[in-house]
Amino acid sequence: MPRREGRSASPGAGDVARHNGGRNRAGVAVQAGQGECPHVSSVDEPARHTLAIARPFRLYHGGVLPAITLAYETWGPSEPCPTLLILTGLSPSAHAASSAEDPTPGWWEPVIGPGCAIDTRRIRVFCFNSFGSCFGSSGPASVNPVTGLRYGASFPELAIEDIAEAAYQALIALGVERLDAVIGPSMGGFSALALTLMHPEFVRRLGLLCSATTSEPFAIALRSLQREILMSHRNGDPEALEVGMVLARKLGLISYRSPVEWRKRFGRRRETDPRSGAAHALDSEAPFAVEWYLDQRARSFAKRFDPDAYLYLSRAMDEFNAEDHGGGHLAPALARLRLEQVLVAGVQTDQLYPPHQQESLAQALGRAGIPVDLHIFDSPFGHDAFLIDWMRFEQPIRKLLDFA
Repeated sequence: MPRREGRSASPGAGDVARHNGGRNRAGVAVQAGQGECPHVSSVDEPARHTLAIARPFRLYHGGVLPAITLAYETWGPSEPCPTLLILTGLSPSAHAASSAEDPTPGWWEPVIGPGCAIDTRRIRVFCFNSFGSCFGSSGPASVNPVTGLRYGASFPELAIEDIAEAAYQALIALGVERLDAVIGPSMGGFSALALTLMHPEFVRRLGLLCSATTSEPFAIALRSLQREILMSHRNGDPEALEVGMVLARKLGLISYRSPVEWRKRFGRRRETDPRSGAAHALDSEAPFAVEWYLDQRARSFAKRFDPDAYLYLSRAMDEFNAEDHGGGHLAPALARLRLEQVLVAGVQTDQLYPPHQQESLAQALGRAGIPVDLHIFDSPFGHDAFLIDWMRFEQPIRKLLDFA
């Protein structure tokens, strides 16, 4: 993997963010600072910038917010060069990779940087924390300026299209007139596709990783059960709510990986770490290693992610359907696109968005006359392969971003 020395965040974004209280040519206030989510107030992300769009924001399903804020990070040259947008899955912040401002490894660290698949020596990269999330962007965890209280369940219904539109407005405010590419894994694939459908002239190339045009019943069923678990623990007791988050996240983690990986990784091994204790009161032995793994990962997540944001984003994923942009049919929706190239990639073991969804999407894009590069990888890591088995995605991403 390329070395990380000399890596720096774009000075251009820093210049924008330093104009605290000012307005750019789009009439949007820009500032630097941390987000509003109480679950992440202690998280130190020094490379994070925030952009306040100080005008009413109309949501896709109705409702209006008086203003919104988006958190973002940026990497790459400040001089004119190709521009890439990364839209995230449900849980990440905007900290996709390290920089001189923040050397902490990001959630897609091996993929972004000098000489990496997303080569920041020649491409300027933006990554936004999704609108509706809780790592600095407006969402249910934000404070309602009218009441002075957190929105919580009073936040308007959230759609994937709102995530896309918020990112679009933020990019325009930052001076980006057209994207050379947008890449989205998982939920980010929905957001990236929605962005191209809503603003077809704004995007040249599109990368969809472990994603699809909509969610099938299996994925909807899993997420609906996660929401039910979480809602069943909303009784005013913060500790009970955290238990609900832990249980919901455990179910999510099971769906993100594959039985193939866990059979090889855990088997029936018991956890011997002295910190593990017993998984349940009735257990006389140490928990199975897979139980310990789920418990530790889920507890860590529950302490840093807002429950309301989880509910809203989860439901938005279930509701998204690209066919809605074509009168209930996919073909007229895709006919709107003006893309030069699309990368569609998935893995055989993805339980949430299995290979047939990527294959059908590639076929539909082809029928629309759009060049498609389809890859279905034989990875054991399931839906999370784009994070863990990133080497398989490296060359297709490089090809998508070859703007020569």
